[in-house]
Amino acid sequence: MTLLMWLQDLLIQPFIEFGFMRRALVACVALGLSCGPIGTLLVLRRMSLVGDAIAHALLPGAALAFVMFGFSLWAMSIGGFVAAIAVAGLAGLVARLTPQREDASFAAFYLIALAAGVMIISMRGNSVDLMRVLFGTVLAVDDASLLLIAGIATFSLLLLALVYRPLVVECFDPGFLRHLGNAGAWVHALFLMLLVLNLVGGFQALGTLMAVGLMMLPATAARFWASEVWSLAAVAALFAVLSGWGGLLLSYHANLPSGPAIVLLAGSFYALSLLVGRRDSLLARQLSRRSHRKA
Repeated sequence: MTLLMWLQDLLIQPFIEFGFMRRALVACVALGLSCGPIGTLLVLRRMSLVGDAIAHALLPGAALAFVMFGFSLWAMSIGGFVAAIAVAGLAGLVARLTPQREDASFAAFYLIALAAGVMIISMRGNSVDLMRVLFGTVLAVDDASLLLIAGIATFSLLLLALVYRPLVVECFDPGFLRHLGNAGAWVHALFLMLLVLNLVGGFQALGTLMAVGLMMLPATAARFWASEVWSLAAVAALFAVLSGWGGLLLSYHANLPSGPAIVLLAGSFYALSLLVGRRDSLLARQLSRRSHRKA
């Protein structure tokens, strides 16, 4: 009985006792459920670094909105969304008009956007404002932010269910959609829009630097446990939700910053999966080599 009470105090009591912890947990669960599938598709498309680039591309739009309207939820969300879409569009345009690859264009524009955003906030704000935009404040998520995050997650999951098949086809055989006319272009554009939307939602809780962590680390960890697309997405979502829940508890009990704690826990899931996952992990490869030797 004492052990059960200790576990309850450790794992559940903070969410029962404090409203800000409950709101943060709901935000992390919503983000995890939508970011897991989006991150999985990014990994399958070999666009992992593109996700990071777009996350940083939010910064100048959010910074301009902050300078003009302060910490306004809708202003910073719209500003970040417009800036990220603009960077994605410019990177795609450069890739079409020049021999430069799209990932190189994303890298160039993301560095420009990151520097511009930091400069804007530094000129009109202070170090606290800069840290809040870069690293987020998940424990300060209010009802309006929670509704925005939950709305983005719901919309993303519904849209993913509707266009699941063409998104998966484009991951493995983009040439097939190209033969169907312009289908590949609109599927790619739709996916980038979903990516930006989820990064905008993650930005509200984890900031521009941490938001992509909850998307990419669980997705890369899932590759060591599952093989089919739907199971990869499910495992990634599970890891993301557990990272949010565990990271919040870690930040509460150890008095650590919540955003980095969540992303570091997601990184721990990746490291553990790399070591002992059931598919292609270091342990799985070692066992496979031993079985081949015996055979």
